[in-house]
Amino acid sequence: MTWYVVDGMDGSGKSTAAEYMTGELTRRGRRVLLINHPNKGTRSGRLSDRFLHMRGRPATAFAAFFFLLDVLGSLRRMRREGPEYDDIVMVRYLLSVAYLPDLLYSRFYKFAEKLLPVPDASIYVDVPGGLAMDRIEERGDELEIFETAEKLERTRGKMRSLTGGWMVLDNSGSEEETRSQLDRMMAGGR
Repeated sequence: MTWYVVDGMDGSGKSTAAEYMTGELTRRGRRVLLINHPNKGTRSGRLSDRFLHMRGRPATAFAAFFFLLDVLGSLRRMRREGPEYDDIVMVRYLLSVAYLPDLLYSRFYKFAEKLLPVPDASIYVDVPGGLAMDRIEERGDELEIFETAEKLERTRGKMRSLTGGWMVLDNSGSEEETRSQLDRMMAGGR
């Protein structure tokens, strides 16, 4: 089994990349489990999502807490159901710590990296903050706490500081370019 993590900031194209990967792996005859965070099918995922749409420090803290519970629930699910699948594609995992304040994010990442299981392939989906914000606005959904071009660009910098050793998917080009990069990554290349 190969466990892929597709991570990045809001509007980067994580879900689109993960859906492409899931479809491509399925076309190859593989059984694939796709897990998204926050997972609106779980109580912790719904609570995390709800707090992401509120303002203030308490909302940020509660969103992070319920997000962590959601991820831990997904890890339990992987342990339980994983043997039924050839591959698992998880959207969002550790890089969400980059939304935490400057003094905390790298410490939490290092702690989580030591405590939690390590995926077989970690893919960071990278786009400039302005492009991410344009994509978010095109969706027409209610904006989350961190969704401004300035905050996204700051988050991008934090994420990039954490992704040494990750495969980096430049998702600012065409759909064809993105798919070509993903095909190489799934084949074990960069």
